[in-house]
Amino acid sequence: MRKLLCTLALLLVCLATDAQTTEREQRYRQQVTSRLDSLMGDTLLQTTQLGLMIWDLDADTVVYQKGEQQRLRPASTQKVLTAVTAIDRLGGDYQFKTELRYTGEVVNRVLTGDVYCVGKFDPCFNNEDMNAFVESIRQLQVDTIRGHIYADKSAKDMNLLGEGWCWDDKNPVLSPLLYQRQDHFVEDFINQLHQQGIVIDAYSGTNQCPANALLLCRRVHTMDEVLLTMMKESDNLYAEAMFYQLDMIDGTHPATAKGAAEVVKSQITRLGKNANTFSVADGSGLSLYNYTTAELEVLMLRHAARNKWIDIHLRPSLPVAGVDGTLEKRMVQSPAKGNVQAKTGTVTGVSSLAGYCTAPTGHRLCLSIINQGVRSMKLGRDFQDKVCEILCSKIK
Repeated sequence: MRKLLCTLALLLVCLATDAQTTEREQRYRQQVTSRLDSLMGDTLLQTTQLGLMIWDLDADTVVYQKGEQQRLRPASTQKVLTAVTAIDRLGGDYQFKTELRYTGEVVNRVLTGDVYCVGKFDPCFNNEDMNAFVESIRQLQVDTIRGHIYADKSAKDMNLLGEGWCWDDKNPVLSPLLYQRQDHFVEDFINQLHQQGIVIDAYSGTNQCPANALLLCRRVHTMDEVLLTMMKESDNLYAEAMFYQLDMIDGTHPATAKGAAEVVKSQITRLGKNANTFSVADGSGLSLYNYTTAELEVLMLRHAARNKWIDIHLRPSLPVAGVDGTLEKRMVQSPAKGNVQAKTGTVTGVSSLAGYCTAPTGHRLCLSIINQGVRSMKLGRDFQDKVCEILCSKIK
């Protein structure tokens, strides 16, 4: 009898706690709805378009939505689609590679043959990596290279700019063989070999590396390294490198933006949406031809949150409000500080924000806000910050 009474008492406590929790959540929903309804009267929305959706990940239901199916330009929140698709399809252990290979033989410290710098669109290739390439030549015990030093750029097509990019913007160079973000890899490599006293009795050019070429050096950077710069700093080159990997993975043909876009669209289809109602032109959001919805961005974020192998890589890469990345100076004096983790977006006429926060109820939320037609980016950012403040504010 005593055990039964204890069980009943515990059950009553649990029911009371659940009732209190449910009441608290209802009060929060009412507070958020009331404050967001008032915000919808902002003068900004009289002359601009809005796509807004907020989703409760724990209750798996919508919290608030307004214009969530409006097809709008996402700006750099397009990177959310790129990142989620890439982590899901390529895996969190995927590596971005650049290789140094050669043919021929070494006789009397002379390499008679060809050297190939094989690019697979690693945006991170830096001084340390170049030094490793040069050192690998030194370890061959050669002081002269006689033949060709080739740039192998066959991993992707020859387009150096994205479709729908503005010609007068500071656009990244879409070459698969980059050194310090520039398309002059072989020239820099030769200069550094000269500095080490190696004579280059060879010609430089572009050619595909033969399958039988011997590997001298391989430099790699991880998915997380690329994601961190791509998302925290909104780096467009890193995003495009990530995007092209989606069509580069099988290695059967030069990767194209169209091929990469098809992979993103297949991801959209897997989430239950008609991919043909969206436009995916690039991976960074620079293109004026991208069109998405707040609803789709939320679906992507929801998918990531529900799959740990995606979330474990995506979440740490997102800027944190008032702390770092492109959100470092935003929401500093707000309850959203340190809470909101989200990707920002800015192109002419568009300001956007997509990511996560935790409600005062303890529930995890994901959100997408796209302001289009804004002449002042500050007005768009201020609107988004107000939404985040409302979501993170204590329950009254």
